[in-house]
Amino acid sequence: MHFIDLHKQRARIDGEINAAIARVLAHGQYILGPEVKQFEVALADYGQAKHVLSCANGTDAIILALKAWNIGAGDAVFCPSFTYVATAEAVALLGATPVFVDVDRETYTVCPTSLEAAIQMVKNKGELTPRAFISVDLFGQPADYRRLAPLCREAGLKIIADSAQGLGCTLDGQHPLQWADVTTTSFFPAKPLGCYGDGGAVLTNDEELAATIDSLRVHGKGQDKYDNVRIGLNSRLDTLQAAILLEKLKIFEDELAIRNIIAERYAQGFAGSAIKAPQIISGGTSTWSVYTVEVPSRDQFIATKSAANIPTPAYYPKPAHRQSAYKHYPLAPDGLRHTDEAREHVVALPIHPYLSAKDQDLIIDTALKATAAGA
Repeated sequence: MHFIDLHKQRARIDGEINAAIARVLAHGQYILGPEVKQFEVALADYGQAKHVLSCANGTDAIILALKAWNIGAGDAVFCPSFTYVATAEAVALLGATPVFVDVDRETYTVCPTSLEAAIQMVKNKGELTPRAFISVDLFGQPADYRRLAPLCREAGLKIIADSAQGLGCTLDGQHPLQWADVTTTSFFPAKPLGCYGDGGAVLTNDEELAATIDSLRVHGKGQDKYDNVRIGLNSRLDTLQAAILLEKLKIFEDELAIRNIIAERYAQGFAGSAIKAPQIISGGTSTWSVYTVEVPSRDQFIATKSAANIPTPAYYPKPAHRQSAYKHYPLAPDGLRHTDEAREHVVALPIHPYLSAKDQDLIIDTALKATAAGA
């Protein structure tokens, strides 16, 4: 059984993908070819954004936004620890200081109370300048932007919605960009909208910021190719990946609808058991990039599932603040209790639009037996 079955997705649009690749091979514009701009326009329309700047990967997308705001040494950027390390990595690479905040115990997205306390802590110490907040739409659902955004605006913080897992999620019918200054995303193959390599994008409604990021992603280019006006990156989405993403974007909404049906079936199957199904924020919709449950004994649960050839990875057993390179960075004043509680029990189950009812029944049945046996 596949955790994410890209082969079945490929079979669905095999002809379209092959034709898209063939068109790129025919015109030979492999870097910044016409499909790149076509994809950016299509994604802007889908994501309710005025501007989309594609780039090499989701980590670069965060770096590009931070660089455009000249964030660096002496600056504090608030972010969760309970996520993939790329969020904090982008901050640290620029010389800024990631300040780790706790998550809501039910949704795993950033806790507004923890963020507010962390902002006040940094202000009181006076050693760093609060500059930005990176939220994370973890496992596919939106953070609580209705509460987080006012806190950030009052503190003068820029907001990045890290939607590497959450592209397509909504809150009260709106994409996260309606609250954030930028949304960043990843097209890593395992993402709900993934390419066949690496890729990423920045979405924004700020025209001046978009122009700066456009320069930064191509070595800090100016009007003259050989007069670079700022120090930038070499971070471009190649044309072949853009062509593939154009075809995948056409079926994206349909795939998200199927993911939600599968998620609801899981929830019904686990009702009344020792397995804690994911909780979605009121008014929110999830992309279900990852279907994460909590179980009493994760290691035994994973062992039982592995014996049945069912992949069940854990996201994330070692949050960023507990990793060797990040242990010295500051934490919110009350610590990260919810993060540490969750990390002991979370485990992910297979979810993708091509998961058959038969396979899902097997997953549910095996999971219930594992927990009933004390796993």
